[in-house]
Amino acid sequence: MIRSELKRFDSMNVIPLIDVMLVLLAIVLMTASFIVKDSLNIDLPETSNTQSYVTEKNETPIHLYINKNNEYFIDEEAQNLEALKTLLNTLDTKQAITLQVDKQADFGTFVSLVDLLKGQKLNNLTILTKSQSE
Repeated sequence: MIRSELKRFDSMNVIPLIDVMLVLLAIVLMTASFIVKDSLNIDLPETSNTQSYVTEKNETPIHLYINKNNEYFIDEEAQNLEALKTLLNTLDTKQAITLQVDKQADFGTFVSLVDLLKGQKLNNLTILTKSQSE
């Protein structure tokens, strides 16, 4: 009589499963698109002499926008000029502010916003543009 002995299966080797999961994760990360797309569709003007904008580690800027219809936005929420003035009045004068203005917006709208910022002594302002090489 032939008796076969089976090896007892106490634990499962999970290392090959981890390897497969890491490969799948790498594939997903390489093929995924991580391009941030704003919902306001602001077409920034192009400049040739520009620097990359990098925020300081300890600051979180407030993002102001003017779209092509000359509407003001704070962090993608529509604001009128009076509500904007009230909000800006509460900010610290060292608060970092980024400004994105659509290239089809009126220059007067841009000047009104910059004048409002200067009137509140908010001078830590960065105006974002698009590099011609993009």
